[in-house]
Amino acid sequence: MSKKVLILSGSPRKGGNSDVLCDAFMKGAQEAGNEVEKIFLRSKKIGYCNACYYCKKSGGVCAIKDDMAEILEKMHWADVIVMASPVYFYSIDAQMKTVIDRTVAQWTQIKNKEFYYIMTAAEESSTVMDCTLECFRGLAACLSGSKEMGVIYGKGVYEAGAIKNTATMQQAYEMGKGI
Repeated sequence: MSKKVLILSGSPRKGGNSDVLCDAFMKGAQEAGNEVEKIFLRSKKIGYCNACYYCKKSGGVCAIKDDMAEILEKMHWADVIVMASPVYFYSIDAQMKTVIDRTVAQWTQIKNKEFYYIMTAAEESSTVMDCTLECFRGLAACLSGSKEMGVIYGKGVYEAGAIKNTATMQQAYEMGKGI
């Protein structure tokens, strides 16, 4: 049975390492017969949550009129959500954090999603991605019925595209194909 897959690429660099891994994951998922859409977050206009809680009084409609409404709609549509971010100071980048925070408008309505996480870092230590992964897991923990399905760790890559021709690329492709 094919699934609807939404890939949220938080990379600030088009063709950056986490973005390239998203493409490999997407290729595998498409070849397996799934419907896949990738959103490059940097190309979207997404404002910061200002905690006005207009969304609470308006059935999940946010007071900020930007591209986040479209992303929330696609999160509802998806069976599978892939979240990708480079590691910045042991955490997710600003693009991904803004999306997570803005999910507050409809977090109680986004249910039963399978999650995959993609992370890249210049550092190679075994703990470099711990906080990043916990940020991803924090969102999923708040969404009813969420299941973590896989994690991809791209360590020791800094320059854009350095991840190409590594075993991690194949892992991303195979994980996508396995949906």
